[in-house]
Amino acid sequence: MLKTIFFGTPATAVPFLRLLARRTRVSAVVSQPDKPAGRGLATAPTPVKAAAEALGLKVFQPLKPLDISAELKALGADLAVVVAYGRLLKRDVLDATRLGFINAHFSLLPKYRGAAPVQWALARGETTTGVCLFWLDEGMDTGPLQARREAAVGTDEDAGSLLARLTEIGVGLLDEVLPDLEAGRIVRSPQTGTPSMAPLIERSDALIDLSRPAAAIHDLVRGFRAWPRAALEKEGQGRVLVLRTALPAPCDPPGTGRPGRVLRIERTRGILVECGSRSRLWLLDVQPEGKKALNAADFANGLRLAEGVFLPFVDAT
Repeated sequence: MLKTIFFGTPATAVPFLRLLARRTRVSAVVSQPDKPAGRGLATAPTPVKAAAEALGLKVFQPLKPLDISAELKALGADLAVVVAYGRLLKRDVLDATRLGFINAHFSLLPKYRGAAPVQWALARGETTTGVCLFWLDEGMDTGPLQARREAAVGTDEDAGSLLARLTEIGVGLLDEVLPDLEAGRIVRSPQTGTPSMAPLIERSDALIDLSRPAAAIHDLVRGFRAWPRAALEKEGQGRVLVLRTALPAPCDPPGTGRPGRVLRIERTRGILVECGSRSRLWLLDVQPEGKKALNAADFANGLRLAEGVFLPFVDAT
């Protein structure tokens, strides 16, 4: 049975840890330091730490992984598995196990290297993504592949639902790969194709430009639904978060070539707004910043918006 070390921090990583606890001898778990959370900002354990303690596993939470490289080497582990740990690992740490460090990454590398691959894949309209298990080197998601699995992306799938599905796929893929690793069947296939990056998301990345095509805005809303959430913004009037959108039906009013124009307001649907290239998009649920979420039609009624005005928010034609 493989002797392993697990590196991870958020809830997404927990199913991988539980798999390792069933299939291997987990010598230790490494997670980010605890941080304040919730309204009271009380210090809370990371999801991985909480799961590890429930399993009775030893947990390290160094400020810098290099600080515990000697302790990790002393464990004599065969393999380390990394899932969303949140820090680059230096060579002295990567040399701590016999086989190396294998990382589960939620994209088809070399596409979307970085911290937010699921969000950026959605925001950029990808129709196919997947999970890669690759061997860590000192680069940003640049190491050779052990295994990969593709997954289609649903047209209305958001980052939360896609990440949950990719997590399930990734756990299954790791489960399949563990016997190969134990038997010494190591694959180190170079990544091929054009690399792209998935950096940390900034609030400015989620600003909606209604002169863009409706499909691109719909993808932006899906990708950033959890955080920071896509938003319409107008100087002096703040931000309105756009939580949910839908592409129009053929029977909906046609575009006029005037992005931002409200074409229709329907109580049971929302606001149909014109976007770039005469495309159209339904705004279904919105949330004025600092207030509760509501149906977009109720938002329009509250501002007494009418068909023909322009968003954001109340300019007349």
